[in-house]
Order: sequence, then C-alpha cells, then structure tokens
Amino acid sequence: MLSDREIAQQVQAKPIGAIADQLGIHHEDLLPFGKQLAKIHLNSLGRSSRAPGKLVLVSATTPTAAGEGKTTTTIGLGQALARSGRSVCLALREPSLGPCLGMKGGATGGGYSQIMPADRINLHFTGDFHAITSANNLLSAVIDNHIYQGNLLNIDPRRILWRRVIDMNDRSLRHIVLGLGGKQQGIPREGGFDITAASEVMAMLCLASDLNDFRQRLAGTLVAFTYPGAPVFAEQLQVTGAMLALLREAIHPNLVQTLEGVPALVHGGPFANIAHGCSSLIATRMALHHADWAITEAGFGFDLGAEKFFDIKCRLGKLDPQVVVLVTTTRALKLHGGQKKAQLGKKDLIALRDGLGNLDKHIENVRRFNKQPVVALNRFAGDHAAELALIEARCRELATPFALCTHHAEGGRGAAELAEKVMQVAEQSQPYKPLYPLEMPVEEKIKIICREIYGADDVAFTKQAAKDLRLVQQLGYNQLPVCVAKAPGSLSDDPKLYGRPRDFEVTVNGIQINSGAGFLVVLTGDILRMPGLPKHPAAEAWQLRDDGSIEGLE
Repeated sequence: MLSDREIAQQVQAKPIGAIADQLGIHHEDLLPFGKQLAKIHLNSLGRSSRAPGKLVLVSATTPTAAGEGKTTTTIGLGQALARSGRSVCLALREPSLGPCLGMKGGATGGGYSQIMPADRINLHFTGDFHAITSANNLLSAVIDNHIYQGNLLNIDPRRILWRRVIDMNDRSLRHIVLGLGGKQQGIPREGGFDITAASEVMAMLCLASDLNDFRQRLAGTLVAFTYPGAPVFAEQLQVTGAMLALLREAIHPNLVQTLEGVPALVHGGPFANIAHGCSSLIATRMALHHADWAITEAGFGFDLGAEKFFDIKCRLGKLDPQVVVLVTTTRALKLHGGQKKAQLGKKDLIALRDGLGNLDKHIENVRRFNKQPVVALNRFAGDHAAELALIEARCRELATPFALCTHHAEGGRGAAELAEKVMQVAEQSQPYKPLYPLEMPVEEKIKIICREIYGADDVAFTKQAAKDLRLVQQLGYNQLPVCVAKAPGSLSDDPKLYGRPRDFEVTVNGIQINSGAGFLVVLTGDILRMPGLPKHPAAEAWQLRDDGSIEGLE
C-alpha cells in the first residue's frame, strides 16, 4: 500500500494562481509563497459580489486512538462535490507543530484525500503560528519589563493572567519561575507556557472580522490586575500596535489545494479541547463568498468543536451551516463499546452495539441546534460487513441519513454517496438555534452545556470557580459565550469514561476571561493547556532526505 507521501508524489499540482482563478480571486489579492502556496489578501472579501454559498460543518463522534479521519472526510467530501460539477472551497485549520512532532502526526488528510504540499503545511507553513507566538510573547516581555522599569500601572505580579506560549509539547514549561539570577534579570515571579494553539492571540485572529476588529480585540485583552484589584488591559502597555505589525501577514488566509485540485483555505489552529477549535472566520467567509459550497470542520467531537462553532463562531459571524456531517468508524465505536485497541480488526458486534450510544448522543446533540446530521462512516480496509450494516441500521432507526465512505482509498469518487446525501439535506435546512441566550447567567450556560451536550447529571463548582464567577460578574463579562475546556476523549470530563457515560458530574475548576477573544474559558477536570510528549514522540522517526522531503511525517 502506498504511503500518503507516495500518493501525493503521483499528483502534478496546479499552479497556485490557477487555484485562485477557480475561486475568482483577483491576482492583486494573491500573495504567493512559492508555486504551491499563497495568502489571499483580506481585500478579496470586499471584491466578491456573488451571493454566499452553502456551508457544511464536518464534525465527529468522540475521538479515539483508532482515528476517525475527520479532515480526510472533509477533503474527500469537497472533492466529491467538485466531481459533480459544484464550485467548492474548503476552510481548514492549520496544523500545530506540537502534535505533529508528538503523537498525532500530520494534519493534512490522508490517502487520496489530502491537501498539499503536506510537508510544508505541517512544518512551519507560511509562518502564522510563529507570528502568533512572537506577538503573544512580546506582550509577556513588555509586562515583565514594565514591572522591572518601575511598574507605573501598579501591576500585581501575583495576578498576571497573560502567559507565554510555544508551538511545542513541553510539559516542563507548564509552571516555571521567571526572573531568577539577581537584580538585572527582572522581578522573580511564577509563570508558565501554554501551547501556541491555546494563545488568546490565536483565538482573536480566528474570530476577528477584519484588521480593525483584530486591533480592538488586542487592545481590549485583559492581562493582569493591579494591587488594589483593578483590571489591566493590553492597550495600557502601549504595545498592541507592534503586536498587530507582527501579525500583519498572519491575518490573511492561506490558499492550497487538494490532490484533485479543489481549493482549500487553511487558516488558524485553535484546539477544540482548550479553545474554540475552528478555522478563522475570515477564511470561512472567504470560502462562502468565492464558492457555491464551503466545507469546514470543527475540532475533536461534536461536543467540543462543533458546540463552540455554533454557540461562539456562528453567533459572532452570523453563520448558519446547512448540513452537519458526523464522521465515525466501526473501530472508534467498538473502542467506545469496550473492545481493546489491539483487537479492533476482529469482528465484535457486542462491543459495537455497546459503543453505538456514543453515536446516538452526538446525533441528538446536532439536533439540539435544529440541524439534521448526515453520518459519514469512514470505511477501513478490515471492516466487517455485519458491523457496517449494524451502524447503517441504527441510523435508519434514528431517521438519520447515512453514507458509507471510501475517500481515503478512492478520493472524491469514494465520497460520492456522502456528497449526494449532503446536497439533499441542505435543501431542507432550518435556521440553527443557539443552545443558550447570552444574557443567561454564566453558571446556567455552563450547566446547560454539561447537561444537554455532555449528558452530565450535575455540575460542581470549586471555590476557585465560584470566585471566578463573581469576578466575571463584577467586571461585566457575564454576557459572553462560554468555551468549555475539557478532555476530548470522553463526553464527560474524565477521559477514561468511553461510550455514552451516564450518572456523572462535571467539575469546574476555574474560569478564565478571554476578553479579546470574546468568550469565557471554563476549565474542567484535569485539562491542560500545554500537552506533553509521549514516551516515543513521532519526531524520533523523522529524517530529512537528500531531496529535501521529510521521512516519517505522515
């Protein structure tokens, strides 16, 4: 069987200018990064006079170590729609170096449903993550320098909220002490690093509607408190102009193509377990205004990225997807039903039946937003016919459109059935309904998400969380939407609870105010904003070949 790299090597990529032409992008708005990559200037949005196309959101059942192939399905669906003569543009997230070098590997699809050039997209790409890291850490450096230089703002070093970031999995940096080494090294204090995908700068870039909105978000970011308890915002440190200058290229979406020449805008990369998990609003709008069909995805399972897509991104950006695709596999559902990973190749209808509860719950969740899901069963080579039939039968019981997909092996041709079901459902779409009104008390917003989307019986708030709730109310941020940070591998906040957990309680440990991003981050369970590396990181297999390609990046 050919590797992803070997498959991609068989394809002659179109010049990036030709891909831009497919979308009607003016050449003055095309900012090339070589022959296969380009940025599309924000001005392109204003030049388009066509009516917005239809929006498709791709999500999934709760992710497992077996892999579900959400990005691969997004790409395969786009290629299938293009094969049927439709104008299509994908809107995807950029990969983070941390997971690529750690456990996840690349994030550009697979088989015959890939975007390319995969090695460049996975490794540095056009530098957006580096720009976000630099802007974030400039603000960190200025905060510490302000205190060192006399602290005119009277910042309390114990109450600095802004953390440094790095695009790497490094558990040793989660909690550190800064400023050691004497008087010339700064003021000693506790601090730490998050991964760049968790930076509020990343969230702001992905939710900004234009450059001016981005500027205002940066300026209004809460970064610390004074000794008396007054809030300190980034604009008071007089550095947001420099931050925006560092981000001047990063705000423009990146254009690449699939193996079958379908345009893909790849922009922004917040994680759905610690942020809102969607590509940029600008890229989504650009895809909608330059194609008849825009296909985007939300990170992890529907309970994480897709809930935030509806309650945060759609509300802010006035978006309304016509269709939600739920990706699943027999392997994932058997894992949720108790089968061991090493045994997934064996037929096990009992484990599959037990795992179907996870699919049931996600279908219910889609319908809570007044949307009809289409289940895309991503077929693996070793899948058993009886297991495939069982999943299809469950979808019939739940009156849910179902499509068996082989796009990994066959590209767009293997997602033709899925494309047909998506087009049918799109014709009957109803406006989406948010899960909660913004004026609802924050505590109630959290409870609604935990009870209705996760299936929890109750929600427990620690003393710190209760204190944070009072601060949110005091500062007037109680009407912001909430962005729950929780374990991605379970509907609950306990990653060990597979399937469809019942009779559980979600513990809220704290609430962070992301005033620039425009949401409240609700920390549950043992969630971490800086991942660690596994015992044997994927980086151990990487080698640079003589031709400049990278071995091991699959």
